[in-house]
Amino acid sequence: MIELAPDQLPPLARWFAAGAPGPAALAEHVPASGTGSWWADRAHAPRALAVACAGQVLLRGDPSALAPDALAVFDAHYVQAPTCFLPALRSAFDRIVPWERMLYVHQLPVAAPCPPRGVTVRRLVPGDAPALAALAPDAAWLHASWGGPAGLAASGLGWAAFQEDEVLAVACTYFRGSAYEDIACHTDPAHRRRRLALACVTALCQDIAGRGHTPSWTCSRDNRPSRLLAWVAGFRLVHEYVHYLTGQPARCGAVPGSPAAHPAAAVRPGDTKASPGGTPRWRGRDSVR
Repeated sequence: MIELAPDQLPPLARWFAAGAPGPAALAEHVPASGTGSWWADRAHAPRALAVACAGQVLLRGDPSALAPDALAVFDAHYVQAPTCFLPALRSAFDRIVPWERMLYVHQLPVAAPCPPRGVTVRRLVPGDAPALAALAPDAAWLHASWGGPAGLAASGLGWAAFQEDEVLAVACTYFRGSAYEDIACHTDPAHRRRRLALACVTALCQDIAGRGHTPSWTCSRDNRPSRLLAWVAGFRLVHEYVHYLTGQPARCGAVPGSPAAHPAAAVRPGDTKASPGGTPRWRGRDSVR
């Protein structure tokens, strides 16, 4: 596939539904935030179109229009696509790993828990970028959809629990759509089980509702702690789906110019990351305890 410039994009309404919850909001988030990229089988009158951001991909269109290795640009990504794309995905990669996902929508207001003594929960501001950057490297996925710590801090769409200048937990809009905002949260392992994630998520949900939008939440079927936090925070299950973690291109090596060939794609948002032995392990947007 070839990368499209913003002025080359076809009308998106026929490709991606507007105002959809969960990862579908990615297609609205990319043009609004300026992060991510668009790909097609050809620039003029494309037959297959993909949008990628922060290691996730939405794929739509006609898979018969793709060459056997056309999707190799999305190695080490989480791909959501209609089942008709599975043969194309299998031919492009040495393996694809299906993961069952659960999509929740916020339906019940929840009272915010009182933070512990010395901890303040507040909205992120541009000056908080250094504190976000100081989080452990495995938390870098949290701001990937905003292009980095500065982008998330300046977005005005994140809430964090602070102890002095240290970030203990964060909840933020990950993909912002026209009706739904799909959220993510992370708690420093040393400060888990203090209800900090719940405090941040509750504040964020109130903020999103104030914008006239609805929060959504996605996690793996097997991640019981994330599912429990979603339930306690007032989210309810509305849909289940599958996305696919891609392996290496079938012809081996990251494809030059692909999203995975850039340092920003080193950490993926999602539940899993392929370990050296090929067995996925928990990671990313479900890292909320």
